[in-house]
Amino acid sequence: MRHNRKKGLKLGTDASHTKAMKKSLAKALFTNDRIKTTITRAKALRSYAEPIITWAKKGDLHSRRLAIAKLGDKDLVKEIFDKAAQGMWADRNGGYTRIMKLGTRKGDNAEMVIIELVTEPVVKKAPKKATTPKKAPKKVEETTEAVEAEATETAEAASEEAAE
Repeated sequence: MRHNRKKGLKLGTDASHTKAMKKSLAKALFTNDRIKTTITRAKALRSYAEPIITWAKKGDLHSRRLAIAKLGDKDLVKEIFDKAAQGMWADRNGGYTRIMKLGTRKGDNAEMVIIELVTEPVVKKAPKKATTPKKAPKKVEETTEAVEAEATETAEAASEEAAE
């Protein structure tokens, strides 16, 4: 059984500090559209921030209240909901953030990344053209005479080479 299993990454701190850290990272991300952090924090932030954008796309009152409860900043939530109402993520069904690796930090060798909000529209892949089945080239049926002629020619050529 899976008693007392908590969802998400712990990030080496207790629950209240983890929650506060994710909240402040999300505020910084939505304020600046791009932040630099460690890869573990970025992955934890992605699962914290993307539902807020999904709520913003819904745009109803309940979603707005959920976002305010999660972020704790009415003005920032209003800004996010305005961006979503203008169609910033209208054609995108998830994947609102992008994580780009930078390398390691000098002091403790931690993997550093930039996490940013994706603003480009989704580019749909071109549908593959239905390929028509390739027809095999028509085989020319050789008559038995042609086959016999080739056989005699190869035999004569072989005997001439042996004689030389």
